[in-house]
Amino acid sequence: MKIVLTGAAGRLGSYLREPLAAMCDTLVSTDIADEIGTLYPGETYVKADLASYDQIAAVVEGADMVVHFGAIVDEKPFEEMLGPNFVGSYNIWEAGYQTGVRRIVYASSIHAVGMYPKAECIDTEVPHRPDTFYGLAKCFTEDLGRMYWDKRGMESVHLRILSCTTVGNARALGSWLSYDDLIQLVTRAVDTPSTGFAVIYGVSDNDRRPVDNARASFLGYRPKDNAEQFAAEILAKEPPADLSDPGQMCHGGPFAKFDLGQSALSVMNIDTTKKDT
Repeated sequence: MKIVLTGAAGRLGSYLREPLAAMCDTLVSTDIADEIGTLYPGETYVKADLASYDQIAAVVEGADMVVHFGAIVDEKPFEEMLGPNFVGSYNIWEAGYQTGVRRIVYASSIHAVGMYPKAECIDTEVPHRPDTFYGLAKCFTEDLGRMYWDKRGMESVHLRILSCTTVGNARALGSWLSYDDLIQLVTRAVDTPSTGFAVIYGVSDNDRRPVDNARASFLGYRPKDNAEQFAAEILAKEPPADLSDPGQMCHGGPFAKFDLGQSALSVMNIDTTKKDT
């Protein structure tokens, strides 16, 4: 089996390369970086731009599956998002269809539904409610995946990741996805025999998780980690919630608060450390 991993130079991609390489005969990792460090057995690296159909078609040729994690991962003006996040998704799906890819596993996001109130536990069937252009790109790609399944029989699994980083605030007590659970989530999306079109939330087994994956249980994802182990320390230093702040009261966190096109990651103090190779 041949798997293509986009966004391989990114933080989450750095954690996925080794387990994906172990699952297949050939792993082709790709990104716009010049290199990604030491390669794992069976892994090759190809520099390619998601916004170029020809480059993407060459990379996915002969692949059974694509694990699509490549994108701008912050809110930016629409014009900056258009190539990598919108056109890039189209290029992955259309090139995948033309070259015989069976399934695409896509890094979607909670930001596709980020404007729902956090007090409302949402499942995988709620209508889209994006908080940003970034979230809008996730909605576009989820709809793209559904359309290619309905019209062309091409499978896809859309992972609505909440927050895959260290637990550093009260929101993360519900939204945390550990790296081990991320790997399990992607593994189940790859090795489940048949998926059709599916959406699942990327979240660990947190006591305070604000989303419901019951409709996606057939994927066999059973997270092991729980952010409650960090609760006492975090809540002791966390100020009372501001009930008028969308950044605290909506699923999208700071993305729900900031204006369209304005970076939200700049205030989120995310640990950007990648896995060493």
